[in-house]
Amino acid sequence: MSGMVSYLAGHAAEKSVALKYQSEGHKILARRWRGKSGEIDIVAENASGLVFIEVKASKTHGRAAEALGYRQQQRLMRAAQEYAAIHMGRLDVDMRVDVALMDNFGDIQILENALMAA
Repeated sequence: MSGMVSYLAGHAAEKSVALKYQSEGHKILARRWRGKSGEIDIVAENASGLVFIEVKASKTHGRAAEALGYRQQQRLMRAAQEYAAIHMGRLDVDMRVDVALMDNFGDIQILENALMAA
């Protein structure tokens, strides 16, 4: 049962984060986009370019941040580049990778440009 609870909690966290980005003027282009390189939780766009968002939820923001390991960061960067190549037709677009951390209280902390995507 805990697997299903985690799955549903992940979906809820992603929805909350997507709404937060929308309220800040971002256009949500995709949720749970999957390419050969991996999955991206949320793909958004603003006036500056593409924003790839990895959502992590845990009891605290610190614990959520600890859940993003080196291998996952590398996979996320490759997936972001793959998305840009497929959907933009090029890699020389402005893009960044954010990490959105959600704690048990539903408080969202955004780490902008947490990873270098290009």
